[in-house]
Amino acid sequence: MTDIAIVYHSGYGHTQRVAQAVAEGANAAVIAIDADGNLPEGGWETLAQAKLIVFGAPTYMGAPSWQFKKFADASSKVWFVQGWKDKLFAGFTNSATMNGDKFATIAYFWQLAMQHGGLWAGLGIVPSNKKESTRDSLNYVGGFGGLMTTSPADASPAEVPAGDLQTARAFGERLQGALKLLA
Repeated sequence: MTDIAIVYHSGYGHTQRVAQAVAEGANAAVIAIDADGNLPEGGWETLAQAKLIVFGAPTYMGAPSWQFKKFADASSKVWFVQGWKDKLFAGFTNSATMNGDKFATIAYFWQLAMQHGGLWAGLGIVPSNKKESTRDSLNYVGGFGGLMTTSPADASPAEVPAGDLQTARAFGERLQGALKLLA
C-alpha cells in the first residue's frame, strides 16, 4: 500500500507518461481509468486507503476527458459517506497546445477535491520564464495550481518533452514532501 494514489485517464498515451513520471517522484500507486471510464479491480479500495489522491486527465475541448468525468460522477458514492474528507489532493493535465485551456481542467480537479472535503496541493515550482529558458526547462508551461504539460498533436507518447517529465517527477517529490508536513 502506498500513501499516494494517482487516478488518471489517458486517451493517446501522453497523459500516461506524465502519470508515470509523477508516480516515480511520489512513489505512488497508479490507477488507470479505462476507455469506458471505469477503474480496474481494487481501484476504489486503493483510493480509499491513500492519504493523497492525484487526479490526471488530458484536456479535451477545455475540460477533462469524458472518461475522467464518468469516474468523477461515480465518486459521488464516496462523497455520500465523506470517504475522502480531509485527504490531500493534487492534479495534472496534458494538451496539444501550450495553453489549451488546461487551467479549466485543473480547476475541475480542484472543485472535485473541494466537493469531497479535501485539501489541495499546487505545483510549487516557479515557471521558467526567462530568455535562457528552453522547452526542457522545469515548469516551462507555467502552471501553479497543478501540473500542466504540452504534447504536440502529432507527437507520440515517447516524445513528451523531457522538461515536462522532469517537472512531473519534481511535482511527485513535492507531493511526497507534502504528506510529511501533514504528519
